[in-house]
Amino acid sequence: MIDKFNNVWYLLIFLVHFIGIGAYAYQTIFQTRKFCTKFEIDDSAFTIVRFVGAMFLGQLIMALYILFLRRNGVVAAGSFFNLVFLTNLCIYLVNSYSILIDKTGIKSPERAREGIIAPLFFSATSAILCYGLADKIYGY
Repeated sequence: MIDKFNNVWYLLIFLVHFIGIGAYAYQTIFQTRKFCTKFEIDDSAFTIVRFVGAMFLGQLIMALYILFLRRNGVVAAGSFFNLVFLTNLCIYLVNSYSILIDKTGIKSPERAREGIIAPLFFSATSAILCYGLADKIYGY
């Protein structure tokens, strides 16, 4: 399995990244009330919160497929890794604007910071994966 990721470092980054994505998918889909309470989100947003969680779940399922089932692992999976990176980057940029500039609906700036920190972390780890696995995922 390690050879699919060039070395153990990239395998660990992959695992940490998608365990984090899985944690958010679980929280937003199965612990919606707790998640929304934490961020002071009204119950009327449950459907859209679960919508976002379902997108994270899709990423997690694809990552599990690549990790355990796909014969060639990450080889030629550049589109997936690019989409994950761009999704994380867009979430970071939009949340940064919403929390730092627009501030509409922000009741607790301290809690809202997670909306910037988590996607920044996911953007960084997915960028590292795109760079470090470039020889395999882009077929160089």
